[in-house]
Formats: sequence, structure tokens, C-alpha cells
Amino acid sequence: MVNRNPPAISGVSAEAEALIMTVYPSIAATALGRLIGSCLESLPLKIGGVKLSHLLFFAPAAAIAAPLYGFLKLFGETYVLTNRGVQKRSSLGNRLISQVPLTSIEDVVVREEPGQAFYPAADIYLMDKSGTGLAVLAGVPRADVFRQTIVEARDAHKQVAAALKTIKARQRA
Repeated sequence: MVNRNPPAISGVSAEAEALIMTVYPSIAATALGRLIGSCLESLPLKIGGVKLSHLLFFAPAAAIAAPLYGFLKLFGETYVLTNRGVQKRSSLGNRLISQVPLTSIEDVVVREEPGQAFYPAADIYLMDKSGTGLAVLAGVPRADVFRQTIVEARDAHKQVAAALKTIKARQRA
């Protein structure tokens, strides 16, 4: 019987791809969702602690936003962060649409577009060393949290790769 030391994190191995986080974009990922968000933030005057625009536009906005939300949950995308990369997957069927390896990501930029403030969401841009955009993750709720998680996963991936390279070099010697 071979005794193997367990991985540092239970269930995670340097050789296998492991799920870190899945994010479902808000309706702020769509132009219609951003329009609704802009309308709901358009009148900052407060009545009883509630914005006037919320009082005036809530019912019509909800009538549009609810079906849009359902449509996105069925036919939209999800963003998946693994220990190998960032993936865009279809909500229905979990089909891989695109993938960016963590080794390609140099910078992760968060940009809040007009109309996204209402939803606390923003777009995340994955950039390479030359500043070229690799992918855009639109309408990410609490985008700063997902950005930080991507950066930490990228840095951990680089450190693990360097450590494995050192270990293999020692084994050859």
C-alpha cells in the first residue's frame, strides 16, 4: 500500500482542474438591464428614505426586469473560475463558450458602466501583458470580489507552477 500525503487543500490537486467560484451575471449585463438601472437611479430626491425614481418606476421596471432575469438564467452565461482559468459557460447545458488560461491574464480591470450602479455590478476585463483584452465578463455582481479572487487564483497558479518546476529540477539532480 502506497501512502500519499493529502493535498494541502482537501480535494484540490495541482494536476487536476478544480472549481473555485461560479458567478451568474445580473441583468446589468444587458443594455435593457442597464437602461432599467439608469431609470431607477435617475431621480435622487428621497421621500421617506426611498428615492423618488424607485417609487415612480418600480412597477414598470419590475414588469420588464423579471422576465429578463428569467431569460438570462435559462439562456445566458455563467462565469466559472477554476485553478486553471476563467470560463464562460452557457447556463443551459453548461456548454463551454470560451476560456482564458490564468497564465495569460496579466491584469483584471473592473469598469462600472452607466446603469450598473443600481445592481452593484460592473464589467470585468481580462487583459494580457500587452494590454489587449482577452475577455469581458459583463454585469458581474460585486465585481471587486470576483476580480480579487481571479487575481489570487492567478498568483497561486504561478506560485504552484514555480514550485513544481523546482521540485522536478531537484528530482532530476
